[in-house]
Amino acid sequence: MKQPVRKILVVEDDPGLQTQLRWCFENYEVVIAGDQDAAMAAVQQHTPPVITLDLGLPPEADGTGVGFALLEEILLKAPHSKVIVVTGNNDREHATRSVALGAYDFFYKPIDADMLELIVNRAYRVYELEEENRRLSNRSTESPLEGVITGSENMQQVCRTVEKVAPTDTTVLVLGESGTGKELLARSLHGLSARADNRFVTINCAAIPENLLESELFGYEKGAFTGAAKQTLGKIEVASGGTLFLDEIGDMPAALQAKLLRFLQERVIERVGGRKEIPVDVRVLCATHKDLHELIRENLFREDLYYRISEVSITIPSLREREGDALLLARVFLERISKQQGNKEHQFSKEAMAAIENYAWPGNVRELENRVKRAVIMAEHKQINAADLELGGSSAEELATFNLREIRDRSDRQAVTRALNHVGGKVSQAAELLGISRPTMYDLLRKFGLKPK
Repeated sequence: MKQPVRKILVVEDDPGLQTQLRWCFENYEVVIAGDQDAAMAAVQQHTPPVITLDLGLPPEADGTGVGFALLEEILLKAPHSKVIVVTGNNDREHATRSVALGAYDFFYKPIDADMLELIVNRAYRVYELEEENRRLSNRSTESPLEGVITGSENMQQVCRTVEKVAPTDTTVLVLGESGTGKELLARSLHGLSARADNRFVTINCAAIPENLLESELFGYEKGAFTGAAKQTLGKIEVASGGTLFLDEIGDMPAALQAKLLRFLQERVIERVGGRKEIPVDVRVLCATHKDLHELIRENLFREDLYYRISEVSITIPSLREREGDALLLARVFLERISKQQGNKEHQFSKEAMAAIENYAWPGNVRELENRVKRAVIMAEHKQINAADLELGGSSAEELATFNLREIRDRSDRQAVTRALNHVGGKVSQAAELLGISRPTMYDLLRKFGLKPK
């Protein structure tokens, strides 16, 4: 099978060096650019995986201002390309500055063909690995539900439940903390159902005053009350043939709970001020962040209504319970919001990624999206750090996330500490809880510098 052609962009104004570099990379498709405009045109046209860039470009061949400006522009337009800066003999200051700006590597003149080829081949291999990683990452985030992005097993299980329940007319209760995406899940239930071509009507039971909620739900006849100048359909009737989503059902007033229960049992309504029973074919989905069992104990929510609306209950896990999803969602939000704000190519620093993974996210996905949006708008640099997200910095221990030995040691230390605290510092009992021998327990205490209380 024919291998795909590997491309490299050579940004060099010296014709002699252009020829030499073309010869160096005979296994590549070499694109030559002699100045800043030609280089950016080539970047736009070819999106080269690897670029060699001579900092001394016209009109200031003896300076580096144009070269550094071009480097920043390339990294903005093609952030995944690996840029290898070619600079003067032992010009360490410019080499260091290039890498700080985001260049992959640097190379000193005069050019050693073998060494430069080695650096380029390595850069190309890194580019290929990163592309494969992005491709696999995108595949792993694909969800059977439109708009739901996840890689965590517990959220994938929720998606599988939605797929099973969606085609039925079952009344579903969606539970979860504020900001977890309950309405998004309800829209997925509608979108995967036979009612998808009909209306999805939402009403927030907590956002409408109690004296208006009944007429919003059931509609009213002309003259039913002061200001009722014409007959008006309620949300239930408007949703006929489709889906009605009652958000924050836990805030529904007790008097309306009885009326909703009657509708769910008999599937007929009466408009406010009317006497005629009107049959309505609608699927009902409900959601709340409140503990309905607690509300039932406090006589604030009808138990019979609870069983009517929860033929199937789906609980959305909080973001802190969705392993790996915080960073996954943050990257998706960053890419989308950057484009919305003028196609800026922002990236998270390592410190920011560690902070995202270690933060508890009490506001869940909504808080995460808002923080990323604020950071994109306010950040003065391409790289977004923890301070831009207003998350604070992360310690060195937190940044060593992928070191298996450190992760295991941290876990062991936490387990030993918890066991000691649980038994009041008694070593033998703590060892028994952990399922290890006393000598092993003492070894762990010495290793972690812990002392039993």
